[in-house]
Amino acid sequence: MKHPMISLMLPLALAVSSPAQPSFEAPPPSGEVLVDTGQRRAAYLQRVNEVLEWRAGDGHTQSNDPANLDMATIATKLALGRDAAVCSARVIEIMQDPGTGPFWMFPNVCVAYLGRDLLSAEAQAAIRDTWRTTRQLRGDTENHWAMYYTSLYLMAELYPDESGDQWYTGKSSAENLAEAKDYLIHWMDLTTTVGQGEYNPTHYLGEYAIPMAMLASWAQDPEMRQRGHMMLDWLFAELANNTLKGVLRGPNSRTDEGSVIERWDALASYFSWILFNNTPPTPGYGGWGIYFATVASNYDVPEVIYRLATDRQEDVLQRDRARTRRFWRYSDVLSPPVYKINYLRRDYAVGSTQGILNDAIQGHAWDVTWAEDDPRGKHNTLFSLHPHSSSRAMQSQFATYPEPMIKGVTFEAKPSYDSPDKVVGTSSFERVFQDLDTVIALYDIPEGTRFPHINGFFSKDLKDLDEDQSGWIFARGGRAYLAYRPLAPYHWIKYLHRDGGWAKETEDLGGRILTSPHLKNGTIVQAASQDEFESFDAFKTAIRALPLTFKLEPTPSVEMTTLRGKQITFTYDQAPVVDGVKVDYSKWKLFEGPHLNAEVDGRKLTITHGRLQRVLDFNTLTIADSVITR
Repeated sequence: MKHPMISLMLPLALAVSSPAQPSFEAPPPSGEVLVDTGQRRAAYLQRVNEVLEWRAGDGHTQSNDPANLDMATIATKLALGRDAAVCSARVIEIMQDPGTGPFWMFPNVCVAYLGRDLLSAEAQAAIRDTWRTTRQLRGDTENHWAMYYTSLYLMAELYPDESGDQWYTGKSSAENLAEAKDYLIHWMDLTTTVGQGEYNPTHYLGEYAIPMAMLASWAQDPEMRQRGHMMLDWLFAELANNTLKGVLRGPNSRTDEGSVIERWDALASYFSWILFNNTPPTPGYGGWGIYFATVASNYDVPEVIYRLATDRQEDVLQRDRARTRRFWRYSDVLSPPVYKINYLRRDYAVGSTQGILNDAIQGHAWDVTWAEDDPRGKHNTLFSLHPHSSSRAMQSQFATYPEPMIKGVTFEAKPSYDSPDKVVGTSSFERVFQDLDTVIALYDIPEGTRFPHINGFFSKDLKDLDEDQSGWIFARGGRAYLAYRPLAPYHWIKYLHRDGGWAKETEDLGGRILTSPHLKNGTIVQAASQDEFESFDAFKTAIRALPLTFKLEPTPSVEMTTLRGKQITFTYDQAPVVDGVKVDYSKWKLFEGPHLNAEVDGRKLTITHGRLQRVLDFNTLTIADSVITR
């Protein structure tokens, strides 16, 4: 196995000016691992400065006319200590028509804190008054509440000892502070005992990392400052452990039409770049990533997490627990547990959950992702799903009126939800089991279900696709050999992309969808590295020789021997059996693997790489670093 290039050079004098070409347009990073702590910190700060200079500079804003400045640009200018008078004038203008909700609140807080010593008294007063006059909507998701309560907490600390008539909540500063602190600790307790509901998100990582960075930077209470810092370590350790050459892959609690096929095209890639420099950032540095850059210098990436992301020299098998999005209806359990597996190798990664309704709109249950030296524009993934569209499913997880749900969600930024050819979403009628790099997905779709078929996504970047007479479909993705076995007849349709956001049109980006219009159905995928075989034909021969039997009636069921010699029996809605032993999910830990380990209800995460170890203990609010002796 090839190891990453490790630099033993002494720290270099790194320039602090923004490069002529932003990193999202430049060649991909080299993969060099910086061992020297000073050099690593300097390189990190240079990337932070690149983001700030790009957004604050005239090349982005066109001019210093206040009419051209938005809150992100103002924040970067204040972080750099520039143009205070221009920023003040624009802040006063923006505050005349304030917004509402978490995505307005945290930029407002960011500018308020960065501008404490720079903005004019009039501009600071304009910001303060919006927190009196404008009712703020709290939102209805985990990331909304993290942003909302962090924002309320920090503003209550910035303006203490004020009465309820000075706040949109009608509560005093002390009451707002207590409510916000209580929720934030509650969320941290949930995350560190039973896992996040929005685990492994492609974009929403920023909606947690940014408020936690703000908390770690600005909270006056040392307890909350420490909690913010520890949560950043927790979030970034998971990111490092779930990436392949810096690219976050599945399964995902929430994703979208772009990043589910182009795995790199997500805000998570911006964080991999700025923290670890092991993949290019997304254009514009991920949008929201701008705000992280304004406080990023206050955070130092722990070496053990940096090395986990960049210096991976062995296969990684990780078993974790998380939880679903909250169920408001049709469930006796508030947030059922999610059991997820990640198997990462040098050339590819395979990941899955057990295949339940995790998020009615944006969940992603499983995939195989292969490595690309430059992932931009590459659809480096293979998976199947039931394209579930259901008012009942949406009612289960959204506390709103049921009638407009499907039409409303397709209009409001989730354009593919009610499309039969979609490639995003989880289903109540899918069950998945993974053993190393073998995935079995089974489907038992009731009669009368909307979209009674399954879709398999086949990328434009697959090579040598071969529909073999054996029933297997073979292909190459990068340096990975892939075998896909549909369990029911199918046909091909063109993949038409529906971009996220407000776009309603489709576009042909290449690729096809294997559509199998059968209620009883299934998919088997087996991956391997090309280094394991003399040729692609040798891989095909090995796959054809695997013992495999299956049936679809009355209930889909598979018995097979995997390429790794495991004997698996998996029947829809029954416990999987591996080598004669039933899989008992109830015994799974919160994290269990070579690098991340934590007990359910433990509030403690141990992060390990080689001899390096860091323990985040939320019971004592302590961070302990050590070097393991041999």
